Amino acid sequence: MPVRALPRVLIDRIAAGEVVERPASAVKELVENAIDAGATRIEVVTAGGGQRLIRIVDDGSGMSPEDLALAVERHATSKLPGDDLLAISTLGFRGEALPSIGSVSRLAIATRAAGAEHGVAIEVDAGAKGAVKPAALTAGTRVEVRDLFHATPARLKFLKTERTEAAAVADVVKRLAMAHPDIAFTLAGEDHQPVTYAATADFGQRLAAVIGADFADNAVAIEAERERVRLTGRIGLPTFNRGTGQHQYLFVNGRPVRDKLLVGAVRGAYADHLPRDRFPVLALFLELPPREVDVNVHPAKAEVRFRDGGLVRGLIVSAIRAALERESGRATSSNGTAALGLLARSAGAAVHHAAPAAAWDWRASPAAPAAAPGFGEVAQAAFASLAIPSADARAGTAPPEPDALDRPLGAARAQLHETYILAQTRDGVVLVDQHAAHERLVYERLKRERAASGVAAQMLLIPEVVELDPADVERLGAKADDLASLGLVLEPFGPGAVLVRQTPAALGDTDPARLVRDLADGFAEWGSEIVLERRLDHVAATMACHGSVRAGRRLQPAEMNALLREMESTPNSGQCNHGRPTYVSLKLADLEALFGRR
Repeated sequence: MPVRALPRVLIDRIAAGEVVERPASAVKELVENAIDAGATRIEVVTAGGGQRLIRIVDDGSGMSPEDLALAVERHATSKLPGDDLLAISTLGFRGEALPSIGSVSRLAIATRAAGAEHGVAIEVDAGAKGAVKPAALTAGTRVEVRDLFHATPARLKFLKTERTEAAAVADVVKRLAMAHPDIAFTLAGEDHQPVTYAATADFGQRLAAVIGADFADNAVAIEAERERVRLTGRIGLPTFNRGTGQHQYLFVNGRPVRDKLLVGAVRGAYADHLPRDRFPVLALFLELPPREVDVNVHPAKAEVRFRDGGLVRGLIVSAIRAALERESGRATSSNGTAALGLLARSAGAAVHHAAPAAAWDWRASPAAPAAAPGFGEVAQAAFASLAIPSADARAGTAPPEPDALDRPLGAARAQLHETYILAQTRDGVVLVDQHAAHERLVYERLKRERAASGVAAQMLLIPEVVELDPADVERLGAKADDLASLGLVLEPFGPGAVLVRQTPAALGDTDPARLVRDLADGFAEWGSEIVLERRLDHVAATMACHGSVRAGRRLQPAEMNALLREMESTPNSGQCNHGRPTYVSLKLADLEALFGRR
């Protein structure tokens, strides 16, 4: 078959398939153009999930007639002043967005540069470019995309429902709004309830507006720097988590990304705090010199490649762990709110069920005055019929020590259902799950012992040969010393194999070949020995779970207070090894409001 040059329109549509996967992709490209144009206000309007209409209006620098005519040509851009692709300081630089969108839709652009007498406009219909014409417009640019993919109907079959596509558009706007708090964003149209993110110099205020007030109340500030790589943002407490990773917002030099190295670093940092099926909520912003990161590895610029991935990963993991340890005794405030909600609903249900019947005789009430005839017999029968669960009600046997009331977790006053410790603070109460709390204490102690004395290793009676890809052998060899410190001793055994001489004793009767292959896969994907560390931490967590104070064990007051004091001095005591909260704190004012006392 002979080689032929493809028609220009077909080339543009192929490029559109890479750049514009769905309406949200078009919105992302167009909003990034507005940001790069220096806009201070950006309005996004959609209809039909973005398939029927996308309108982006900004107050940026605008374009001259000559620039507008060139902007819809392939590989034409104002965002790359030189030819150095390693020094990119803008969000868009490929010069493919506008011609790609115009090749599969009806595209109309109206713009007016600052100081120009009037605006100009151009239309592109399925790749056919019209002439530049005068237009009435204030300063800035208005871009309208109608009937997206009408030139490629087959692509329409792959779009989701209008609601799903509209949600993807909203997510794009949210991420860009988080990265640029100094710009006001408005999202409107038939797909959305109008929402505006006002421009602000307060980064935390923008995050609260976009992610929600709950996140602001349950987030920890993070800031770290290492070798010209700076990390800032907010990370959610481990007990403030979600069932998917969609609430992890990651940015590199102001660019929203979904990069596997960053995702892996976050997962590794939270490995001690969350189970595998739960994900933290966070917004992390990475800033580094443009030459240290390649943003040209993905058509939609969703992934990046770092010159020193190990440095970036190590910075993220260490910064997150340090922040979590700094706030280790803090529990999610939403736990107390949820508890109050449950109590309020329970109280409402109790009031409902206690409503008097029409034929009710007040003299039969347990609350009747003592002088009422027959009260004693009725009251005794009423109380005898109540099936109240047992509780160790020793709250008043020993008065709390005054200094204990000022402690974060207060003074133990009772053990309820032989499972929960009720503690009193100066301004409220604390309810502690004794098993979950002790599980975290034992786990942290095992980790400290491992760090102090090293990981015990067991020598294999017969060393095992594991065949691997030569690249995997090289990666394992580069980490041999680190692996040996974790109890796994490997030796090269030819170009495509390693010899396993020792394995961590804590893993017990493990399969050396499977362990090494898992490590090799982890190194290939994440570039770290975190896989083996996780295996050891999992063993420690299991040992902690089975060696902790179990639910149903009755504790003495001294034991309960000792547990509270140790929780206050132990890192990450706000949640157990599985990510569940270890305690719930309720303020006295909340309880008074619950009972109508204020």
